[in-house]
Amino acid sequence: MNSSRLSVLVRGVWPCAIWLGIWPLAGQTRSEPKPLLSEQVFKDVQVLKGIPVSEFMATMGFFSASLGENCTYCHGEESGGSWEKYADDNAHKRTARAMIAMVTAINKSYFAGRRMLTCYSCHRGGERPRITPNLTELYGPPVPEEPDDIQSAPGAPSADQIFDRYIQALGGSERLAALTSFVAKGSYIGYADTEKSTVEIYAQAPRQRSTIVHTATGDATTVYDGAAGWTAAPLVNRPVPLLALAGQELDGARFDAELSFPARIKQALSGWRVGFAATIGDRDVDVVQASTAARSTVRLYFDKETGLLLRQVRYTGSPVGMSPMQMDYADYREVSGVKMPFRWTVTWLDGRSTYELSEVQPNVTIDAAKFAQPAAPQPVRKP
Repeated sequence: MNSSRLSVLVRGVWPCAIWLGIWPLAGQTRSEPKPLLSEQVFKDVQVLKGIPVSEFMATMGFFSASLGENCTYCHGEESGGSWEKYADDNAHKRTARAMIAMVTAINKSYFAGRRMLTCYSCHRGGERPRITPNLTELYGPPVPEEPDDIQSAPGAPSADQIFDRYIQALGGSERLAALTSFVAKGSYIGYADTEKSTVEIYAQAPRQRSTIVHTATGDATTVYDGAAGWTAAPLVNRPVPLLALAGQELDGARFDAELSFPARIKQALSGWRVGFAATIGDRDVDVVQASTAARSTVRLYFDKETGLLLRQVRYTGSPVGMSPMQMDYADYREVSGVKMPFRWTVTWLDGRSTYELSEVQPNVTIDAAKFAQPAAPQPVRKP
């Protein structure tokens, strides 16, 4: 298995819950599961200790995006088919550790510990930092930049107005309340895949969700039971076959859940503010931003003409920088009077995947076992 395919499967299943997620039930409390730490799973971890596995993987994605390289650049070509080989030491890994120390020291010495310098600041998608201005870039068409934080725009509509219009565009509050469950089927494909996989989605109010991607190497499953969540995938695809969601991973899943039954979207996050209008393709959009309970930033882009949500961008932290994840929604169709996106694309620092629904059955009875913690998958044996 090559490293690009491996990277897609390792991280592609985790953020795939676009309309899949949960919010805790009223009056329900449950302590968040203690996450597995990087040194509990990976060998030869020297610098990035004491962080959850999901944060460790996000850090690897940040390195990949900053240098424009895949996993094997630092871990060696042999690591493409062996998790054990990822632990082998080499010159690139030693350089990476030194760079982490250097960037940390600069931020501490000159910016009071605030993250003002990252790998991307200098590398900008290249193996070596750039030291000479590029005239083609200087005089060529500017590349649109995504600000790290939006500023409130005077005269813009309020967040309440934008959300109220969104609810009406979906079908209205009454129709949203009448949709209590759905079962969907469709396809999944990652950017390195040559063939589509089948995906199944089970959703039950109040916001229980399960998604199963049937891959050639086994099922990749993401489950949310109302307060806790898990991901499961064969070892060939990722280093941990069953992982409890925690921290920002769980935080993000909770908000994605609100978008599956979005009547409570205004209450899902805090600190909503409206930024300056922007464009996505040829569509003018209103931009709103807020924070999750774990202080992740979420930004939403609503079509000015239709009121529908076109894009979500979510930022999560890592020891070396903020990692963006973008979800683009399209092909809205009515299901029991409620408009739902039948296609969405997830883009993150080292991968992209697309989901397309072929059928959605509304208000059906779903076996409660669909929302239980999944079993760790067994490897698929070839005949």
